[in-house]
Amino acid sequence: MLGRLFLLFSIVPIIEIWLLIKVGRVIGALPTVCLLLVISMVGAWLAKSQGLRTVAAIRDELAAGRLPASSLLDGAMILAGGILLLTPGFFTDFLGLFFLFPLSRTLLKKWLGRVLERELSRGTIVIQRR
Repeated sequence: MLGRLFLLFSIVPIIEIWLLIKVGRVIGALPTVCLLLVISMVGAWLAKSQGLRTVAAIRDELAAGRLPASSLLDGAMILAGGILLLTPGFFTDFLGLFFLFPLSRTLLKKWLGRVLERELSRGTIVIQRR
């Protein structure tokens, strides 16, 4: 686990710097900075609107007496997307926006569900009652 985190914190900044240099060479330094600012502003607006929509969905599901598991997962993904958008760079902005769009969140939730089912069937993940 520690090795994976080390790779993550080593590779992502390298990718970000490489992308910034490549984009900066093509469109220039000032347009690159402006593009990053625009992406961040759009992402902040999207995070706010999706977050408020998710909070309302959670409230509605709780009022109806249902467990809001899917909406809570949406909220966690929106939070992760917002955090990724705070990190300057095109790669993390792309990932952050991926977490913010409802269609991509739906695809990600389906993938996570398949992974969870596979791990439960293998016995890698065990759920115990207290």
